Amino acid sequence: MQSTLSADMSPHLSVLIVNWNSKEHLRKCLNSVRATCADLAPQIIVVEAGSFDGCGEMIRSHYPEVEFIQSATNVGFGQANNLGLALVTGRMLLLLNPDTEVAPGAIQQLLAEFNRLPLAGIVAPRLINSDGTSQSSVHSLPRPLRQAVDADWLRRALAWSSLWAPPAEFVPREARAVEAVAGACMLLRTSTFVRLGGFTPDYFMYAEDMDLCLKVRRVGLKVYYTPAVVVVHYGGGSSSTQGQKFSAVMSTEALHTYMQVNHGAASAALYRVAMGSTGTIRLALMALVFPFLPRDKKEAVRTSILKWRSVVSWALGREQWAKSFGRDASDDKQLSVP
Repeated sequence: MQSTLSADMSPHLSVLIVNWNSKEHLRKCLNSVRATCADLAPQIIVVEAGSFDGCGEMIRSHYPEVEFIQSATNVGFGQANNLGLALVTGRMLLLLNPDTEVAPGAIQQLLAEFNRLPLAGIVAPRLINSDGTSQSSVHSLPRPLRQAVDADWLRRALAWSSLWAPPAEFVPREARAVEAVAGACMLLRTSTFVRLGGFTPDYFMYAEDMDLCLKVRRVGLKVYYTPAVVVVHYGGGSSSTQGQKFSAVMSTEALHTYMQVNHGAASAALYRVAMGSTGTIRLALMALVFPFLPRDKKEAVRTSILKWRSVVSWALGREQWAKSFGRDASDDKQLSVP
């Protein structure tokens, strides 16, 4: 597929990817960027966030065009992107997860949409799973009660309401301004990212994309979802019990930080109470229905029970490790640029 932009209109593009223990996904991602973006001659930057998974050696051997930064410690997703920003030279910046694959023409379409849409601050594609089903690419900006009662069935029932994020199946016919988009693939002007100070450093992982969308909106720009542009996102969720608990606690802690940073201590306190209360209610309801569920439904409910147990434990102050997780690492910004 040919570029939708003429050569003299093509902006100089930088692609910034943060890797953590995702070497094989990163290989596929880089192959897709190389195969589909040759006409854009993009600058590609990879920041390895302290996992030392061998991606540095892979890049030096097979991707000589890639600029590589090795962080000595895991400083977190947002801070790792901020480290990579120091090398960015492109006028346009694509923030891309390593567990994505870019289809032919996708980045060119994103650039064309960015140029077309009024007051564009962030433009993001529709994210799909490897089987072609849609992921939840569009989000409402976090609020305490929104997060406490959020559920897939509620999103579907209230898809018409601006108070709720739409369901994963939400695919409008054309680009639409929304409150927030998932951070797996975001296109914005480098000058905007610099003006906003990059990602807010208070987050280790999760919620930094919501925070960035809020900052973009606060300077008078818009966040756009462009469903005609599709990017495969494999996701990185762990199926292990430990991984599920870690993800539940860290995402809840990150949203608590979001409330504190953007709405103050009262909203953060309300969020903690709301999550603890709704978690307790959900656990009670699931305990009542679990014995009567068919066998093929019980595994999903077990996963949900584990999640909400972890959330309630967090709300009761029993998961203090999440508050300091990565803080020591994020205080140490040592890195090397081979």
